[in-house]
Amino acid sequence: MPRSIDFTALDLRDALDLAILIEEEARERYTELSGRVGGRYVGDASDVFTRMAGNEAKHADQLNTRRRELFGDAPRRVSTSQFWQVEAPDQGDVRVFMSPRQAFEVALDAEKRAFAFYEAAAQKVADPGARDLFLELRDEEQGHQAAIERLMQDLPTGPDLDEDDADEPAAQ
Repeated sequence: MPRSIDFTALDLRDALDLAILIEEEARERYTELSGRVGGRYVGDASDVFTRMAGNEAKHADQLNTRRRELFGDAPRRVSTSQFWQVEAPDQGDVRVFMSPRQAFEVALDAEKRAFAFYEAAAQKVADPGARDLFLELRDEEQGHQAAIERLMQDLPTGPDLDEDDADEPAAQ
């Protein structure tokens, strides 16, 4: 069970560390899910999760660079034991024969949770730098939601594939 975060005690360094850890947890989960659903064809659910893992890794790298520029190698004061599944997709929402649309729906739900987390966190922190970062991250999550929704527009809704159809992409 995660310990709760005392948002009132967070400063900008803590907020950056928290955001980095959240991105890293999401990257790890997407990588795990990509392997779980397996690659069947180009653009399948595995590819969606691999793409999302890459996005999370890139965002974590950007935040890490920013943190090093501001705080060097100062130790972290927050840890993954203080949160759970802020932006990481819910494992229970993933099935082996998911369509790409269903994979994007899982990702969209994760982005919405991250938006809500950063929105709430911004209201609780006292440090202006941490508040500004959380608001910036909230806005980025909203942009991620819009990007995923655009990617989903051209995808068929389609059900999960039956076992017999698992080796072929769904007819489009």
